[in-house]
Amino acid sequence: MAKKQSLALTRNFGIMAHIDAGKTTTTERILYYTGKTHKIGEVHEGAATMDWMVQEQERGVTITSAATTCFWEKDGESYRLQIIDTPGHVDFTSEVERSLRVLDGAVAVFDAVAGVQPQSETVWRQAHRYNVPRIAFINKYDRIGADFFHAIDTMKERLAAPAVAAQIPMGSEDNFWGLIDLVTMTAWDFKADEKGMTYPEQMDAIPEEFADDAEIYHQELVEAAADFDDDLMEKVLMDEEVTVEELKAAIRKGVLACELNPVFVGSAYKNKGVQELLDAVVDYLPAPTDVEAIKGIDPETGEEDSRPSDPKAPFAALAFKIMTDPYVGKLTYLRVYSGRLDSGSYVVNATKGGKKERIGRLLQMHANQRVDIDKCEAGDIVAVVGLKDTTTGDSLTAEDAPIILESMEFPDPVIDIAIEPKTKAEQDKLSIALQKLAEEDPTFQVRTNEETGQTIIAGMGELHLEIIVDRLLREFKVEANVGKPQVAYREAATIPVQGAEGKFVRQSGGRGQYGHAIINIEPMETGFGYEFSNEIVGGAIPKEYISSVDKGIQEALNNGVLAGYPVVDIKVHLIDGSYHEVDSSEAAFKVAGSMAIKDALKKSEPVLLEPVMAVEVETPEEYLGDVMGNLSSRRGAIQGMGDRGNAKTVSANVPLSEMFGYATDLRSTTQGRAAYTMQFHAYEPVPKSVAEEIISKAGGNA
Repeated sequence: MAKKQSLALTRNFGIMAHIDAGKTTTTERILYYTGKTHKIGEVHEGAATMDWMVQEQERGVTITSAATTCFWEKDGESYRLQIIDTPGHVDFTSEVERSLRVLDGAVAVFDAVAGVQPQSETVWRQAHRYNVPRIAFINKYDRIGADFFHAIDTMKERLAAPAVAAQIPMGSEDNFWGLIDLVTMTAWDFKADEKGMTYPEQMDAIPEEFADDAEIYHQELVEAAADFDDDLMEKVLMDEEVTVEELKAAIRKGVLACELNPVFVGSAYKNKGVQELLDAVVDYLPAPTDVEAIKGIDPETGEEDSRPSDPKAPFAALAFKIMTDPYVGKLTYLRVYSGRLDSGSYVVNATKGGKKERIGRLLQMHANQRVDIDKCEAGDIVAVVGLKDTTTGDSLTAEDAPIILESMEFPDPVIDIAIEPKTKAEQDKLSIALQKLAEEDPTFQVRTNEETGQTIIAGMGELHLEIIVDRLLREFKVEANVGKPQVAYREAATIPVQGAEGKFVRQSGGRGQYGHAIINIEPMETGFGYEFSNEIVGGAIPKEYISSVDKGIQEALNNGVLAGYPVVDIKVHLIDGSYHEVDSSEAAFKVAGSMAIKDALKKSEPVLLEPVMAVEVETPEEYLGDVMGNLSSRRGAIQGMGDRGNAKTVSANVPLSEMFGYATDLRSTTQGRAAYTMQFHAYEPVPKSVAEEIISKAGGNA
């Protein structure tokens, strides 16, 4: 086992970007330079180490966040880097969300030609939500049309990022041959014949043609950094010499405060600029000790509590990912925030009411290869074998010091597909496989449509569900037939309803059944979810039956009264009811709850909700009118227009149901010269005329 690095020499960071900006290639180069791989894996050859799923190697996109540990030598110290490579495709947003939650810092990779793209905005916002300090890497600088300063401008305009150049390139496109470090004011030659296999060579001086620019941008960097250090500010005002150490310390302060994003440049594919990026990770991104103590709730008192990043503090960790491994079974990835953990010991799951879990084996992961370790401590990212009840977002803690850490937010799925096994004999196999996949991925859901008995799977997009079906065959050997993708509609009440009643009475010789519940419901704001409030007084319904009423209500909400879609954003108050000494049972009250909620929903003037997507189209100007017309004909609401290079961009909010087949349409309208991206925006009510059609197609449940 590798010797433990001190926490100050550890960096937990992720690599995040828009799809195809070159995240995985950048990670592959990092692994090569830090000695983790002996041969560089190319994404387009399907050999990238971090893309270890078969589907990833075939498609050239990253789906799961692979975690790996490697080491980088700098200034005589060996730094331990724990890297998480995250997907850039919008269908896999949950992978990005969960990895950002457990990172201390991130490298945002941008394309030198396109600059900031829509998915870059999404991941940037997610990183912002979790206060993740970031540095930026403008990649693909060898491409035609690469423009370093344009890319920085897009960061400022579209992300409102406090971006400042920390390097400037020498040459561009095919002739990109070196860079100038604006912190040390030194020039570095990539030595083309060595293909980046060695560290670039320092030149005697900054070449004359770049000297003026270097001085201007150096001053900009010093002034930006001076905002975070009073002594440095004083030196700047007094026109005194600033040392490299002072400048680095001030930049680091700005980055850790999430108020400065130094920008670096390179071409990962051509092995240019990656070693300097690693130096920057070590210099500017936080160690676990730089991060504030993690906050949480003490489950016993409900008070806020915290845990410092210290191996001597009580153990606390967050389970941020579950995976099924063909060799060891269920793997749970943990980020350890405090304390230490030994293989074979016991912890409690504070989120699940203090359930005891045994740590079977502790593994350090390198993509999908594993090394057994006997202990881990604060700052580590490890995988655990042997946890039975732990799911994504759960907190694992020491038995005598429980704390529930902040969990993660995941968006609701927007697309449904009916699925069935090719043969009836495989039904059980399919159910088990789907359950395992749903455990791994919080944005993938499985439910049964009560009307038709079909199994419905729901996800974030067509690619997401395609890969799930693919994994069923490869990993679980289950062949499945799938229907056409359907929009994941929802239903919602629009007015409060008082005194809705469910009464279930059955007398048929022997013991009867009796359950009776009266409820009020109120519609809540979007994203509220479901809440059940027990307001029974005087024992009208005995305590032991209350949870059965709740269960019956929740099950009934899976199939709404309009068209059988799940009901969202509702609060239910159980206010009254009655019971029978002999005939009442949990089952009877479950049925009563389900009858009461159906009665309430019918009176609540329910509406159908549909997922609306934020769509952005990039098109040559001559097709702008056609593109806008097409979006409007799809019930799209145009949100704005802009310029990107010599192209125009149009952003619009369009219902997902209208976006099927859009790619083909756009291709033929613009002769293949336009491109679009879309991501989930919000659930909104469906216009009446459209809703009637959807309800009649669904066979209407009302």
